[in-house]
Amino acid sequence: MTAPTPFDPRLQGVLPLTAGINAAGHLTIGGCDAVDLARQFGTPVYVFDEADLRARCQELQDEFTSRLPDVLVLYACKAYIGKALAGVIADQGMGLDVVAGGEIAMARASEFPMERVYMHGNNKSRAELEEAMDAGIGRIVIDNFLDIEQIDAVARAEGRKQAVLLRITPDVDPHTHAHITTGVIDSKFGLPLIEGQAEEAIKQAMACANLDVTGVHCHIGSQLFESEPYVEAIDKTIAFAAEMRRKHGLQLREFSPGGGIGLQYVREEAPPPISHFAETIAEAVKSACQRHALDIPRVVLEPGRSVVGRAGVALYSVGARKEIPGVRTYVAVDGGMADNIRPAIYDARYEAIPADRPLAANEELVTVAGKYCESGDILVRDVNLPRLQSGEILAIPAAGAYCLAMASNYNGALKPPIVFVRDGKARLVRRRETYADFMACESE
Repeated sequence: MTAPTPFDPRLQGVLPLTAGINAAGHLTIGGCDAVDLARQFGTPVYVFDEADLRARCQELQDEFTSRLPDVLVLYACKAYIGKALAGVIADQGMGLDVVAGGEIAMARASEFPMERVYMHGNNKSRAELEEAMDAGIGRIVIDNFLDIEQIDAVARAEGRKQAVLLRITPDVDPHTHAHITTGVIDSKFGLPLIEGQAEEAIKQAMACANLDVTGVHCHIGSQLFESEPYVEAIDKTIAFAAEMRRKHGLQLREFSPGGGIGLQYVREEAPPPISHFAETIAEAVKSACQRHALDIPRVVLEPGRSVVGRAGVALYSVGARKEIPGVRTYVAVDGGMADNIRPAIYDARYEAIPADRPLAANEELVTVAGKYCESGDILVRDVNLPRLQSGEILAIPAAGAYCLAMASNYNGALKPPIVFVRDGKARLVRRRETYADFMACESE
């Protein structure tokens, strides 16, 4: 049996819900020995704690539905999607937020209820819109003027009336990394309020016979630790909706403040709990609606990393070591930026835990490097660890979001397998790529 996790208590928010230590002194996830998992499936391998996934889904729904009369929680597929995960999301009664044809195809292949799928994207192709409507998608979010024209045309050709929301840019700074800030004026996403652009889009969309404008949407960014930006964005967006009702007859039946709730990646930086975000968002929606004499609409949330981030753990094998006296010690592993590019592009920080001996005393400050041909291929910079030996298994927690989704074949890397664990049992939900997979699209 797995004992309660005797780690530094500050690591509890980084490790999966079921993480523990077994009699062999190894890290366990979902009742499975992480070292055994690495041996069975090879490394790198991504392990997901299914109990953690389901607990996050339930927590998000409970916290918001207890505060608002009508809520739909969508999982943002961009964080990572596969058939097994789609099955969990469907079981939990949530929907999906998709942004491209491939994610629509994955939802269909998973037999996901398409009426609970919403489609985003700042440059949707006509083919993707046709695929979405052919699948019976629930909502499409208008991001620009071309969207209005194309969605209406495809809906007309399909002989249907497509429900849509309009995404506005509220000009709110969420105080997160510049690469994942989406609600400021200088953004490729959404229609700005300035110079009447969002209003003109509402007018055009409402004039289209094949569009049913159900409401408005805003998304200000990702990995948010502060709740105040949500309040400002909600105030601006609902005020805009009230003005559009007065001027153009818009009925606000749905409103989405997007997603972006932050995830804990390192022990010293914990975001507020989900309950704090739920309370802030719910009160802001209710207050704004009361202020503008609007009925409270259905509120649609779009969490991504806060669903899957903590559930996922990447396991690597330790390889070469390079000591530069007085400068740095590098310890290399058999993965890196091909399976987790976040440190390279976002300066993302992670913890690292020796899965063979997670409670061993730290002995040195090292930098965990990947195996790929880039100086920026660093997974964890300046972390205190025991002196690692070649062949040991190194676990990097909080790796469930935006690692696999952005994985590549750089240097001919083969994308890693994905394993779901629960109650001491492991199931392979995606096998490791092969050289044949890597070359399958090459023509003769």
